[in-house]
Amino acid sequence: MRLANLLKPDYQHYEGVRPIQIHLGRIGYALVFLTVGYRSWVSLLTYDGTWEPIQAAAVAMWASSSVLSVIGIVYPLKTLPLVLFEIGYKLIWLATVAWPLGRSGQLVGSPAEGLTYAFLAVIIPIVVVPWGYVVRVYLLNRPSPKDPAVVDGADPGLFSF
Repeated sequence: MRLANLLKPDYQHYEGVRPIQIHLGRIGYALVFLTVGYRSWVSLLTYDGTWEPIQAAAVAMWASSSVLSVIGIVYPLKTLPLVLFEIGYKLIWLATVAWPLGRSGQLVGSPAEGLTYAFLAVIIPIVVVPWGYVVRVYLLNRPSPKDPAVVDGADPGLFSF
């Protein structure tokens, strides 16, 4: 596949989303499955003792997310709500936990420091998500557009609706 085709909206296969975004999304789902899945499932299956309920809920959520990521590898657009959930909880945590600790000079050396650095990687899915598709499908509830090249010869741009 030529680079130009990776960057051009694909209306036939991906509802107007660029193939590069589809492939990067699949890589992201695979990484979640491998990394988050490994850590969460090993933790769940080998934990010896009584779980603290909130910690157990978080680990179970990450384990479930890893399983759903397998579906995302095959159907990346249908599982975008999983990515939106990830972006949401990480941004909320960074804004309500890490930011106040950082402003007050208490983040470094705190129990929240490591998770803060891990959650800052949320920038990657933010960049990869096809936001035009998200707005069109999940907010405006519009059907897939027809290929504008066939209609009027125009390229709809990165955030086309």
